[in-house]
Amino acid sequence: QVQLVESGGGLVQAGGSLRLSCAASGDTFSSYTVGWFRQIPGKEREFVGIISGNGGYTYSVDSVKGRFTISRDNAESTVYLQMNRLKPEDTAVYYCAAQRLLDYRGTFRSVWTKYSYWGQGTQVTVSS
Repeated sequence: QVQLVESGGGLVQAGGSLRLSCAASGDTFSSYTVGWFRQIPGKEREFVGIISGNGGYTYSVDSVKGRFTISRDNAESTVYLQMNRLKPEDTAVYYCAAQRLLDYRGTFRSVWTKYSYWGQGTQVTVSS
């Protein structure tokens, strides 16, 4: 069991940066693969990227690759999503999600129903 709390969202102008945090409690955090998702009203939940339990592997989708960086500090039980060069189309509610021993290279890493634990979401708004 793990509980996730997201923070760091806000309003930023295009080209700016934000760092989202996903703080975990309740279990050994290093055993959890963590994914990031985002959702725009009226659209499907979108997979953004993933990080392995020890932080040794990360993956991001093409639309954010090179701009977003996922990292984690297991000593602080926190996963981060650093977002740079933000675009208006990045506007969404961002969620972190965790699943123990999820295959971070596998087909299901982008499937939101495969994650057992979710944060409450944090709004990111990018103005033009």
